[in-house]
Amino acid sequence: MATQKILIDPVTRIEGHLKIEVEIENGVVVNAKTIGTMYRGLEALLRGRDPRDATYVTERACGVCAGSHGWASSLTLDQAYGAKVPAGGRILRNLILGAMWLHDHPLHFYHLSALDYLDIMAVVQYQGKDPGLLKVKDKIGKLAAAGDTAPLTPRYKPDQFCVNDPELVITAVAHYLQALEMQAKAKKMSALFAGKQPHQSSIVVGGVTMLPGIEALEQYRSMLMEQIDFIEKVYLQDVLTFGTGPLLPLAQAGVGAGDLNFLAFGGFSRNDETKDLFLKPGVIIGGDLNNVLPLDIQKITEDIQYAWYKQSEKGRTPYEEDTIPDLEKKDAYTFVKAPRYDSKPMEVGPLARMLVMQPKVLMDIIAKYNIKPGAVARHAARAVETSLLAREMVNWVNALENEMGKKDFRIHDTEHWDAPESGQGAGTTEAPRGALGHWIKVKNHKIENYQMIVPSTWNFSPKDAQGVLGPCEKALIGVPVPDPENPINIVRVIRSYDPCLACAIHLINPQSNEIVKYQIGF
Repeated sequence: MATQKILIDPVTRIEGHLKIEVEIENGVVVNAKTIGTMYRGLEALLRGRDPRDATYVTERACGVCAGSHGWASSLTLDQAYGAKVPAGGRILRNLILGAMWLHDHPLHFYHLSALDYLDIMAVVQYQGKDPGLLKVKDKIGKLAAAGDTAPLTPRYKPDQFCVNDPELVITAVAHYLQALEMQAKAKKMSALFAGKQPHQSSIVVGGVTMLPGIEALEQYRSMLMEQIDFIEKVYLQDVLTFGTGPLLPLAQAGVGAGDLNFLAFGGFSRNDETKDLFLKPGVIIGGDLNNVLPLDIQKITEDIQYAWYKQSEKGRTPYEEDTIPDLEKKDAYTFVKAPRYDSKPMEVGPLARMLVMQPKVLMDIIAKYNIKPGAVARHAARAVETSLLAREMVNWVNALENEMGKKDFRIHDTEHWDAPESGQGAGTTEAPRGALGHWIKVKNHKIENYQMIVPSTWNFSPKDAQGVLGPCEKALIGVPVPDPENPINIVRVIRSYDPCLACAIHLINPQSNEIVKYQIGF
């Protein structure tokens, strides 16, 4: 059978600009390219600036998992400045960012991915008597009658993996709406200590600037308990219902698996020496869960063979790499670089973190239902992680209250505020979408070089100089596409990573070289 090419441009219900080119033979994907279509200029913008500007400039990379870049940047500056973040500042950073994870993970499931698995029009067949669900049915029915069901109706046709049980669908839609309310409350939680969200204004080199009062602390605690109730009774249960029910064949087949190389930087320090991290660092090669390797960030390099950037003459490590665009580069096809760990592509994100950490609750589910790494497993890992994090945040609230009761309560290292004459630092942590790293070199009190390797740079990297595909590219190989006019399985895999191309790239590239283009929306 002849090879058929499909170009999905843009991929919707993600953050940023991404297109996917795949080749299909005999109803399955045999080759794939993930293409970032915008240029990130943040690193170039930072050169020559005061290092403290980096926290606020990089914050603007993305407002979805808000605060992640400010946190990573401040960790980078902490190291370059030699700053020692006091316990109060460390805990407040955890609580600011933790609340945004509670916002981001349910958002991804309900509002970005779930519609790939729902035949939403089944809600009009609901015959139950639940008043809340009847309101949802009435609302959807009126939208359908008016011919306006966006954003709930995907433009892909429902297939055998789309849930069409009216009661299950209408419950999912009700939870979709409930999740919107919980997102707003999670952002409010974060803003209590961050000053505002998105783009927090509290985290800085050496700690934070927001000195909390007991009223704000108790307000945060109250909203956290409400989040836990929603996460455990609604979000987690919905993910398990779908993953161990209608989507179990996809889960057991491991559709969208990839190379099974996983990397986690670890994050959310539980002590002032940053040696005890709630999310553990580690590396898994080839799916060997019995051999979680220690992380060594010195093994990280950046390959740009197929990215629209000029090759750096200084080296390929993040400390030395440049970010200079080259739009005429032969064979290049993306603005996303290809980070590698010990020369290997690595998947990052909730699945990577949870396989490194191996919490019993997740491993039991995997064993009971014979779930393999892949698109469905990513959703399960994300939901379990959210539940574990929310429970851990209760401990941080209590720890902050204890710190606030001390006479020497501090939230910032004021001794290390001015920029050093020279220095360098690497801030590695976790964002909701995966391992996030910032690297800085300071010279003459100014930024000499700054580099960011973000989660979607790892997951949506192009192939490297050795021809090895990036994680998502490899994960698409073998994905069934029985109807090329309805490539729903492709976007299911893509969205399972929770892409954020806004973090990976910026500034529009006016040039393109497209083959065949399908404008496929929701």
